[in-house]
Amino acid sequence: MKKNLFAVYSLLVLGAISCSAPDPSSKVNQMIMEFQAEVAPDKRVAVWNLTFENDSLKGETDRLAALEELTGQLDQNGIKYTDAVTRLPDKALEGKTKAVVTISVANIRSQPKHSAELATQALMGTPLTVLKGNGSWYLVQTPDQYISWVDQAGIQLMTEEELENWHTQNKVVFTPLTGHVWTNPQEEEMVSDLVAGDILTGLGTEGNWKQVQLPDGRSGYVEASQMMPWEEWISSRETSMDNLITTAKSMLGVPYLWGGTSIKGMDCSGFTKTIFYLNGQVIPRDASQQINEGEEVDTDKNWENLQVGDLLFFGEKATSDRKERVVHVGMWIGNNEFIHSRGRVRISSFDPENPNYDEYELNRYLRTKRIVNQKSDGVLSVSEIIQPNKL
Repeated sequence: MKKNLFAVYSLLVLGAISCSAPDPSSKVNQMIMEFQAEVAPDKRVAVWNLTFENDSLKGETDRLAALEELTGQLDQNGIKYTDAVTRLPDKALEGKTKAVVTISVANIRSQPKHSAELATQALMGTPLTVLKGNGSWYLVQTPDQYISWVDQAGIQLMTEEELENWHTQNKVVFTPLTGHVWTNPQEEEMVSDLVAGDILTGLGTEGNWKQVQLPDGRSGYVEASQMMPWEEWISSRETSMDNLITTAKSMLGVPYLWGGTSIKGMDCSGFTKTIFYLNGQVIPRDASQQINEGEEVDTDKNWENLQVGDLLFFGEKATSDRKERVVHVGMWIGNNEFIHSRGRVRISSFDPENPNYDEYELNRYLRTKRIVNQKSDGVLSVSEIIQPNKL
């Protein structure tokens, strides 16, 4: 019904343009903004950079169905224009619209340069959708839909067929927090470092060593006890209270890194994201996205309502002239304590008698959401998004 009303509104606006307005630019740009609010309200996960000027529809988008609807309405109402919109993925990629991360942790940035802000990270073996290129940089979309730039040195570009072939190969998952791939069992030379959750191709076992292949074709050896077959790893993932607490505490002391989502460094939402990923769930990237998931369980600091695994959100409450601002997130671990990344991964308490009492976070507490065992559009299992052996 909402979509039908929107279409009627669109036709009314465009009818007014064709009948009375000599220059349709302002009205068409208004239409573009209306479409954006409907199909691409969050620029972190969708591209809708369109403008209309000098009788030309310009820009780029990956919302192709919405673009087709927009141009169809322009055509229907006799608006003459030149279609100069770049459809993403860009044809200049020549079919290389997929990629796989080839290093332990790929840094994905807000702009195509190493000096740009770190937006997020992706682990080895993570499949990416490639939208366009800029020199040696590529605009990619991660499995959690986040869109940012990655250096080609950290990925292997692929066609859809090549990615499918890679998926069908036998996969293994690295399980310790950190480790290495060596050229041989004698550990004479390092091929790559590894972090928990990295996905490689398993080639065979030689004694206590597993021969593996990286997504870019490099090969080497990892201690067999540090690798787990994909099927075994994914079937053993569970967001139980014990698993969540154990995983979270294993990262105590890891330094805070803005944009980080790995054991090498993590921001607050990167930390909660990593906890859940290593236990089989993919949750949205940022705290302001995570807060939209799951069931609300508290807004009034009634800690007895909370369970292990609940996510606590902090920031600035909404006022009459300002929207709510979510700036921080942590995970409840019971006993009036939560674990979070601020400066480093640490445990804080809301108990004034506890040495870890955190009055600062208490004063900016917003609410708590529960995503464990809750149906939520933005929370998926790892097997739904990263699917070795099943594209």
